[in-house]
Amino acid sequence: MNITEIQDLIKFVAKSGVTEVEIEKKDFKIVIKSEKAGKLEQQYIVQQTMPMAAPVAQQIAAAPVAPAAPVVTESDDSKYIVVKSPMIGTFYRSAGPDKESFVNVGQSIGKGDTVCIIEAMKLFNEIEAEISGKIVKVLVDDASPVEYDQPLFLVDPA
Repeated sequence: MNITEIQDLIKFVAKSGVTEVEIEKKDFKIVIKSEKAGKLEQQYIVQQTMPMAAPVAQQIAAAPVAPAAPVVTESDDSKYIVVKSPMIGTFYRSAGPDKESFVNVGQSIGKGDTVCIIEAMKLFNEIEAEISGKIVKVLVDDASPVEYDQPLFLVDPA
């Protein structure tokens, strides 16, 4: 198993919501554990049981989830601020299927307003606006998977 396959496996496990995966073959063992003490903290351990040119054990710890940081884009939309996803998970525009969306295009938002929910590891994380402004565009479909740092909304700060 090469490093690209291991990285793909880690991404798959993070999206699937399982808390632990263990794969053991004759020449290596991989253990992927997630969700520790109620916080989103992931630990990846790769062990090779046969001597090879690569190190015997490799550990990678993911950093804790940081709040969504707005970033100014550099395209035609340069006057808009992009609100990005602070984590990997599933994007939801509302608190439930029968509930109204947190924000809609044309709606004004204030700093601290909830703009969406991202579900990760069966935890529903409310994402709050870091800036005030007007929603110009929603860049993600409801109930879609999102990656870390993926653009979610365009906001006009004017």
